[in-house]
Amino acid sequence: MEWRDVVVIGAGAAGMMCAAIAGQRGRDVLVLDAAKTPGEKIRISGGGRCNFTNRHATPKQFLSANPHFCISALSRYTPADFIALVDRHGIAWHEKTLGQLFCDGAATQIVAMLLDEMKRAKAELRLGITVRQVEKTERGFALALSSGETIACASLVVATGGKSIPKMGATDFGYRIAQQFGLSLTETRPGLVPLTFSGALLEQLAALSGVAVPSRVSCGKTQFAEALLITHRGLSGPAILQISSFWREGQEISVDLLPGTDARVALRTARGLNGRQSLHTYLATLLPRRLAVMLAGQEGPLGGLSDERLRMLAAAVNDWRLTPTGTEGYRTAEVTLGGVDTKGLDSKTMQARAVPGLYFIGEVVDVTGWLGGYNFQWAWSSGWCAGQAA
Repeated sequence: MEWRDVVVIGAGAAGMMCAAIAGQRGRDVLVLDAAKTPGEKIRISGGGRCNFTNRHATPKQFLSANPHFCISALSRYTPADFIALVDRHGIAWHEKTLGQLFCDGAATQIVAMLLDEMKRAKAELRLGITVRQVEKTERGFALALSSGETIACASLVVATGGKSIPKMGATDFGYRIAQQFGLSLTETRPGLVPLTFSGALLEQLAALSGVAVPSRVSCGKTQFAEALLITHRGLSGPAILQISSFWREGQEISVDLLPGTDARVALRTARGLNGRQSLHTYLATLLPRRLAVMLAGQEGPLGGLSDERLRMLAAAVNDWRLTPTGTEGYRTAEVTLGGVDTKGLDSKTMQARAVPGLYFIGEVVDVTGWLGGYNFQWAWSSGWCAGQAA
């Protein structure tokens, strides 16, 4: 039976980071992944340029049943630490809005960097291998592989991600391993995902498919001011993806199509200046034309509109209330909300409290970041912590 100090299941962002760090400590590390190529989610992220971290990452941008759990990891391995690693490898990058950092070139540069770090640390990678069974042993763990081999190890790190984007091989394997060893799970659901609608509202939205507009989207007490995109299924774009992680079935969302502008004041002013101007013509100076026409309906000149009618129109612009019927699901979700309950994990090492030598890192854990590089930072931070301990 082949023996390794550490086996990492999953060659994604968290798994490769963990393997490199553990290897640098002199540990004999093996990484296993069912995919044919490593880091596939890294490769497709950020439009192929990988939004690899966010300068402003703090625990406040993460959702979890225990919001304090991520504090230790994020403070011990910070965005600045990962930026320094990227710089050491000579990867050019740039900052977009809201602290989001992207590669100037292809996202595959980040994958190559992690593979290089693993190689330097003498961590071995085996692809196209699935783990069929895991058993606890006196010395650690025994893994039965699809190749027919059995690997024994002292430390086992589960870095298999969540359920999002199943076409890339996402499964619930990590959750099954957690349950096998007595760890509990929090409810899992799609996060950072487009919202869908039905009936007359969907027909109305589908006619506007492709329209994008700056917005402020709210759900309960949470709001995000970013771009909104209307699609043939409903609503997408950064603001919608962000709010989707907070939205639950049956809840209403509010969309402000003119954030920072009081539509009622603007409409009354326009009516006073040029009452003969049609409503849709004026709205088209503020919003995309197709959206303006939809909001204006059959209304005529501004001068013929009462104060009450202007108030109602302004509400449709600044407080457009919609109730989604659902989301596009794991098929297009960027992340999985929920996962391995952090109550069973040590926040400093990511080790299962009741199972020495067993670690869970990255998306499989109940820690989910906002859109904008935060989830990659959690992968780097949690992977680094486990790599220091496994």
